[in-house]
Amino acid sequence: MKESSKAVSMPDIASHAKAQVAGRLDWVGMNHIELPILLEGPDGVRNQTAARVSAFVDLAVPDKRGIHMSRLYLHLDRTLAEHSLTPLALRHLLRDFLASHEDLSTRAMVRIDFDYMVRRQSLVSDNTGWKSYPISVIASLQGKAFELELALQVVYSSTCPCSAALARQLIQQQFRKDFASTGKLDPNAVIDWLGSEKGIVATPHSQRSAADLRLKLAPSFEAFPFVEMIDLVEDTLKTPVQSAVKREDEQAFALLNGQNLMFCEDAARRVQTALQAEERVMDFWARCSHFESLHPHNAVAIVTKGLSDGYQPIDGHPRGWVE
Repeated sequence: MKESSKAVSMPDIASHAKAQVAGRLDWVGMNHIELPILLEGPDGVRNQTAARVSAFVDLAVPDKRGIHMSRLYLHLDRTLAEHSLTPLALRHLLRDFLASHEDLSTRAMVRIDFDYMVRRQSLVSDNTGWKSYPISVIASLQGKAFELELALQVVYSSTCPCSAALARQLIQQQFRKDFASTGKLDPNAVIDWLGSEKGIVATPHSQRSAADLRLKLAPSFEAFPFVEMIDLVEDTLKTPVQSAVKREDEQAFALLNGQNLMFCEDAARRVQTALQAEERVMDFWARCSHFESLHPHNAVAIVTKGLSDGYQPIDGHPRGWVE
């Protein structure tokens, strides 16, 4: 017997079945979706990179069983394949989410996580190298209210002011010990001593550190300010980690660290001051973590602008941060 060519109607449980227990749901969707995205660099060149995407809508109808996740995925796939990652593209995407769930949902959200690569000039030598910055873009739409958030991490070096003072004291003590009986000091002998291991008998502890930021951006359909925000943080902290490094670059980096001794509190206040002066940032949450070489634990300082409740930290993390 030949099979019928007539299409067989397939069951759609999500559309027709009633919820086992009625209730509205804040967010329903998918996370860690692997997709390519298109990023337009400062030079106008568009590049493709891998991303991890989360897509959500609310389920506002209490007795509906579920949403249509395949529709979210198809909208994501089409939009991210055809358009560069911009605020305008994300607004259109969220409108599509809601249009495809007009009988179920009233708000939508998308989060896109990726690594943003920037080519950086060495401090002194004529070299450049790549640096990677973890970025998250979060967009939400409810009615006409479109909100944008940008999260990023900047890695820098921090040298402890207390440790530096203690090291200087030990160097002073060693100097007195070595030159106490010499009477009149010979400048050349002092210069030689300063260039020896005795001249730096103790060193302050430094460590790799990280500034994690979550920024609520002013409404705009212009390109995301990825490089601008990264540069803002690196310029205010003064000691961003380097990529291509020759000896002259390492020496310049040591000088930057010596001129920018800072506790985590100092770093957080620097970031706070810079962000408060930035017109594109409406609200922010920032955490400076120093991964101590002295201790097995980290030193951490958190600062917020605090205009909206969503940016108040709970156990060091902002609220409403959909993973």
